[in-house]
Order: sequence, then structure tokens, then C-alpha cells
Amino acid sequence: MLDHPPLRLRPVRVTDVGDWAEVQTRNRGWLGPWEATNPEEGNSPSFGAVVRGFRREARAGRMLPLVVEVDGRLRGQVTVSNIVWGSARTGSIGYWVDQEVAGRGIIPTAVALVMDHCFGVLGLHRLEVNIRPENTASLAVARKLGLREEGIRRDFIHIDGRWRDHVSFAITAEEVGPSGMIARVGISGGQRPG
Repeated sequence: MLDHPPLRLRPVRVTDVGDWAEVQTRNRGWLGPWEATNPEEGNSPSFGAVVRGFRREARAGRMLPLVVEVDGRLRGQVTVSNIVWGSARTGSIGYWVDQEVAGRGIIPTAVALVMDHCFGVLGLHRLEVNIRPENTASLAVARKLGLREEGIRRDFIHIDGRWRDHVSFAITAEEVGPSGMIARVGISGGQRPG
């Protein structure tokens, strides 16, 4: 668990199904244009199957799927995926947030916490975030965190039914430095996003 009151990041659990479904349903219009889709038509896996897959990938060291709680309520998710060890030591971060709390600094704080964990505890060297060019809210998160823009990845991820371009941002442990992302972007301990 990663704590920065009122935020807590913790592993996704099968028992989150009700809260997760409620937030996803309420935010369908807000999140839909940015959600990854499977290019192969067919049945979507159950939430339980997704969580079991997350756990399997996490145990193998290839993923870090975390729920974002604000004041004890599920309000989003930050996931580090495609973790590669060896000489690369890299991973990709994706995130989403409940529209009710968007714009309050919750996701920048959550992503900074995850980056500090990945660099300081796990020993990763490079993290990237890939964002659709039209997603101005998500682009603002990457820029607030001071991530380096690396260019456009054409037809990179299947989103909302089509292959979509993404702007790629990255940062390395050396760029962050020993003080960490939380300090780098000026997020103080115990600060209430808002």
C-alpha cells in the first residue's frame, strides 16, 4: 500500500467488483473515449478474471495494478504494466479517475507516488505514459509531473473500437533524482487534493 492522505493506493481485489462497477457505470461517458478495447470481438472477461490476471502478472513482476482510494472510497486506478527487467528496467503507466474528483490533483499525486515506488523500491530505471492527443486532462497530468514528451506513436493502442495514436511521455530515475517525484512536483505530505 502507498499512502499520502487522503490518498491510498492498494492492490485491486476481487471484492472491489461492486465499487468498481458503480464508478465505471457512472463514468461511462467520461472514461469511454479513453478506455482500451480488444480488437477481437467477443465476450469480455469477468471482473474476477481480470483481477486474477492482474495478480498473476503482479506475482510475475510484470504489472503493478493499484486502486486509488480517496477518503476510503474507490476513485480510480493506476497500473504499471509491461514491466521489463534485465537491462531495460522499464514500465508503462496508465490511469483513470472518477469524474467527481477529477481536477483535484488526485491522479498527479497517485502517479507520483507510484513512480517513487517504482524508482525507489522496485529499482526501475524508466517509466512512460502514453496518452491520446485529444485527452487534454490526461496530457495535463503528464505535463504537471514534468514528463519528457518523446513523440507520437501511430496506431499504438486499440481504444474505443479503433487503433489510436498516442503521445509518448517518459522519465528516468536520474531525471527524478533522489528526492523523488512527490518532492519534484511540490506535493506536500498530507495535503488534501483540491
